Amino acid sequence: MAAPRSIGTGTVAFGMVSIPIKLFSAGETSSAVSFNLLHGKCSTRLKQQYFCPKDNDIVPRDQMIKGYEFAKEQFVTFSEDEIKSMQEEAQRAIEITEFVPIEKVDPMFYDGAYFLGPDKGGERAYRLLSAAMKETGRCALAKWCARGKMYLVLIRPMQGGLVMQPLHYADEVRSIADVPMGDTDVRESELALAKQLIAQIATDEFKPQQYEDEVKKRMQAAIQRKIEGQEVTAAPEAPTAQIIDIMEALKASLAQKAAAAAPAPAAGEPAAGKKRKAG
Repeated sequence: MAAPRSIGTGTVAFGMVSIPIKLFSAGETSSAVSFNLLHGKCSTRLKQQYFCPKDNDIVPRDQMIKGYEFAKEQFVTFSEDEIKSMQEEAQRAIEITEFVPIEKVDPMFYDGAYFLGPDKGGERAYRLLSAAMKETGRCALAKWCARGKMYLVLIRPMQGGLVMQPLHYADEVRSIADVPMGDTDVRESELALAKQLIAQIATDEFKPQQYEDEVKKRMQAAIQRKIEGQEVTAAPEAPTAQIIDIMEALKASLAQKAAAAAPAPAAGEPAAGKKRKAG
């Protein structure tokens, strides 16, 4: 993945301290495999057009206006100037309002991430803020105005630097209490086996480099075959697993993991469960 490029500048402000920063995108969504819509007859890339079903016409952009649907098929319209007057003006300052323990912010609220780097003259204050938050175990909540919106953001220390993560507002996050979960009890015997299974494959660190997008890799390989003139065939569907008995499924999972973890016999050694024949 290419090194991140600055997508903007600003300041992180708290109290009387103002730190000039540069903003970098932390992710690379453009690396995903995407397809274009083509005309099946001649394979020409299609252009998007907007169609009015009432007048049976294609509508060019210079004839479009924006509207808000306040009731079924009822709209109130706005000009671009009216919309602009309602939006928040972009501000360079990311204004910290409070510092909270990082564990008190549920990841459910996270909505993307940006790296913050120091701009010219802000290196010392930038390092100081990162170190202070790391030492206190706290992150910063701040207000950020950009793209016509007011964002609630979280700033946290990371490997000597700072990461800014936009957060959902409270009214944008649904409650898990609304999800139907049924009414049943957890048996102690089942819980003990489940905990044993977790312990078998538990690790103390998150190592994302151990994982890769297998679907993306498979699609890239298929695309290359197509480019080379080969055919792409569908993979056979894997049988759907059905859990008949939770206890039996847990026991089978434990046995499978134990077998996979068992060391292979050395050369000349008999496999487990087999006896060496007398010579």
